[in-house]
Amino acid sequence: MKVTFNIILFLAFLVNIPLELHSQDGKPQDYLSSDFHKGRREALRAQMPKNSVAIFFANAVRNRANDVDYVYHQDPNFYYLTGYKEPNAVLVIFSDDQKKSDGTSYNEILYVQEKNPMAEMWTGYRLGTEGAKNKLGFKEALTGKDFLQNGIKFEEFDTVMFKDFQNDYRDSRRDPADLYDLVKSFKNQINYDESVAQGVTKTTTKLETDKEQKMPKVSVNVDLQSLGKYMASLREIKTPEEMKLLTKAVRISAMGQREIMKAMHPGMSETEIQGVHEYIYKKYGSEYEGYPSIVGAGANGCVLHYVENSKTKVGGDLVLMDLGAEYHGYTADVTRTIPASGTFTNEQKLIYDLVYEAQEAGIKEAVVGNDFRAPNDAAKKIINEGLVKLGIIDSIDQRHLYFPHGTSHHIGLDVHDAGLYGPFQSNMVITVEPGIYIPEGSPCDKKWWGIAVRIEDDILITDEGPINLSAEAPRKSGEIEELMKETSPFGTFEVPKLD
Repeated sequence: MKVTFNIILFLAFLVNIPLELHSQDGKPQDYLSSDFHKGRREALRAQMPKNSVAIFFANAVRNRANDVDYVYHQDPNFYYLTGYKEPNAVLVIFSDDQKKSDGTSYNEILYVQEKNPMAEMWTGYRLGTEGAKNKLGFKEALTGKDFLQNGIKFEEFDTVMFKDFQNDYRDSRRDPADLYDLVKSFKNQINYDESVAQGVTKTTTKLETDKEQKMPKVSVNVDLQSLGKYMASLREIKTPEEMKLLTKAVRISAMGQREIMKAMHPGMSETEIQGVHEYIYKKYGSEYEGYPSIVGAGANGCVLHYVENSKTKVGGDLVLMDLGAEYHGYTADVTRTIPASGTFTNEQKLIYDLVYEAQEAGIKEAVVGNDFRAPNDAAKKIINEGLVKLGIIDSIDQRHLYFPHGTSHHIGLDVHDAGLYGPFQSNMVITVEPGIYIPEGSPCDKKWWGIAVRIEDDILITDEGPINLSAEAPRKSGEIEELMKETSPFGTFEVPKLD
């Protein structure tokens, strides 16, 4: 890969990986700024048609079991536009200024959870309306209860834009303005037509009278498609502020891969390997994993999204490790495949080096102006030619499932991030991840059975060429074997045996 400046110097300039930037209360201070979120709202508003309104709902609180919920994670679009991390909230963005009775104007409103000392004692501090104003920079911040009777005349807008409802939330009896109530209120306000969810892009209901309630149903022009496209066009191009966080997430993930290369031995379990990665993430300040960690030894690696990670000893297998740290909302996606013994067997190395060659070809195609499928096409050509040479398939045109997925997707606030997936533009960040998977019982020589290799890196597209943000994790087979000879601090870590 040819670039005009040193990659490592670029990474060091872009983000300093040691823990830093903490406030006096110990909390990180390197989150996205309120100015960033405000700028993203302004960018969205610039795309919206005249006399339109966009409505965003926060993510639902989802139940894990009984009275235990999953750790809350904000909807990426909602976070991108607000910085608000709490549930039960609504963002309303107007394309044009709205006038108040006192003559002042506004073009956005954030409805948030109201302060509640008893609830906060159990589930944590809430920003409330004043926090939304002072910390998030909103001039108009109201409570969810205010949204239930918001007075917005949606029928007066040419277009009302929102994403269709997933209906994967519960109604809490304790909260009269939870997500269930907010959505229900909005549906009533716009006379929501369920047929919209059947694939209709826009619908306008006729003025009619509800015989039971004796109230007129208003005519509202609903658009369920445009908002997703607008957000994808914004999110696929990363700003410098985003790149600091995304690069840090990627580098943390690469460090996890480096440390497990040094710690790996045949007696480890898949779960233990997962634990080493995730410990490194926490050590560097990563809050979460960006997606369930994939650690597949041998044939387990042939399951593309294998998350059971239950094999108790990896033995002499190749171990495919697809993991990504999430740092302040931004998610990496880095995969390495290494020999548990520290040395590739002949067959393992042949497959590994073929995947490496395919990835190199794919990365070279990640340049401004190329079609999004260019890396995949380049990698597929190399893999098919290589499989023919190895006698695994008969011709380069033979249909097979040894490489069943594409090479590339955007990364960002989602591991499979929003984007329009058109030609590459500068400041996109994508994956390039070819793989070869040969399950037991495949129609080829048995010596290949159970070999699974994927190599995945996170690539920044620039006008000067592609930059591999995860380059600190070795990719070449020889470099991996060399690093695996190094001593690991985990090698001396032992816990008491449990009977």
